[in-house]
Amino acid sequence: MIRSFFILILIIGFSSSLKSNEIAKQDIYKKIDLFGEVLDKIQSEYVDQIDQADVMDSAINGVLQSLDPYSGYMSPELFKSMQTDTRGEFGGLGIEIGMESGLVKVISPIDGTPAAKAGIKAGDYIIRIGEEQVQGKTLMEAVNLMRGEVGTKIKLTIRRKNIKKPIEFFIERKIIEVKSVEASILGKKRNVGYLRLKSFNENSDKQLFDKIKIFENKNKLIGYVLDLRNNPGGLLTQAISITDFFLENGEIVSTKGRKVSETRKFFARSGDGIKGKPIIVLINNGSASAAEILAGALKDHKRAIILGENSYGKGSVQSIIPLRNGGGMRLTISKYYLPSGKSISEVGVSPDILVKESENKFEINSSNDNQLNYALQLLQS
Repeated sequence: MIRSFFILILIIGFSSSLKSNEIAKQDIYKKIDLFGEVLDKIQSEYVDQIDQADVMDSAINGVLQSLDPYSGYMSPELFKSMQTDTRGEFGGLGIEIGMESGLVKVISPIDGTPAAKAGIKAGDYIIRIGEEQVQGKTLMEAVNLMRGEVGTKIKLTIRRKNIKKPIEFFIERKIIEVKSVEASILGKKRNVGYLRLKSFNENSDKQLFDKIKIFENKNKLIGYVLDLRNNPGGLLTQAISITDFFLENGEIVSTKGRKVSETRKFFARSGDGIKGKPIIVLINNGSASAAEILAGALKDHKRAIILGENSYGKGSVQSIIPLRNGGGMRLTISKYYLPSGKSISEVGVSPDILVKESENKFEINSSNDNQLNYALQLLQS
């Protein structure tokens, strides 16, 4: 009797589940019908003629961007140009941007590019590109507006925290060659290795390791400064490879997604590439994504001192998925977590030592770089 009752409950539960799924499907079909009706009304009654293909592209992008600020649709033209970004050369202004509450926000200006030289800063909000208002446009539309013929100039109007009036910048478009690593010997006694990592593209780890090998063979260094300021991130594989180089062992990062294949943990292999020498990592609000993985892992393992300002807080992994029309979609497939189990999404990595950027003609790796000067003093004290 009990067994029959239990089976009856299972049957009723299963039947209810099927009914719920059927209702959900019907609701989706109703929404699709509604979308078709809206599109027909726009086509027949909107004040201006419209291009239905453009409207559909915007609708697809709207679906993706409703998920999070980092997902989006790329037309075939944008998808083709995007593919050059991770190979180290592309045209434009040299800024990494994202969406926040419908606004285009600068994640980071890439060091040495026209945008960085003009004075664009991480955290700036772009409100106009040329004479076009940005609010209401998709991220990819904003990217497309900023791209153009090399040598031509474009006006960006931005809003900056604590400044009431908008600021205008006139910036010349150039071919952006991303040399992701710069290195030099610093310090009064020329005994500190300075490593500036600007991005994580497909050969960043090799560039960095080659520089360190030269330093280790020719110099008696007491430690390193690893500069991740204004590094917008890049390839996850590169972040893992470079973090692995500095860690003796232990977890680097974990990713968690809906699919089993997207839920993984990555660990360092045995061996510290600089044999335990002290490291100070510099970060700021322009340090994002892969840069935060590297800084966060070194902090959690107490392998480095983190100095500067709070990082951006982009704790998700996007996959670029090709589509049949030659375009593509950028879709968040997982979130990543530091060895401590903490997510940095919307929070970022906090520095061990807070040193705010000087307002007195601050420039990275210059005599006015108070954050770098502080790091050098710590290592040499």
